[in-house]
Amino acid sequence: MTDDLWRRDEPSSPCTKVCTIHPEARLCVGCLRSIDEITAWSRMTEAERVAIMATLPARVPRLAQRRGGRAGALARRTPD
Repeated sequence: MTDDLWRRDEPSSPCTKVCTIHPEARLCVGCLRSIDEITAWSRMTEAERVAIMATLPARVPRLAQRRGGRAGALARRTPD
């Protein structure tokens, strides 16, 4: 028996099943894709998906930035 029998032709995906959108970076904290990229993923060609996946490592710092703790939250708060 060969593994070819069980092989499936599915689109490449960076999904890690940790689906939470970062409120400021607007990226999924699991796969680093934007909401637009996630929703269009199944309609993209394999080349388009590979091109996006190549950009994902460069997005990590956008989520790693400190947000400033309590002082940062107070500074971002809009006046009522």
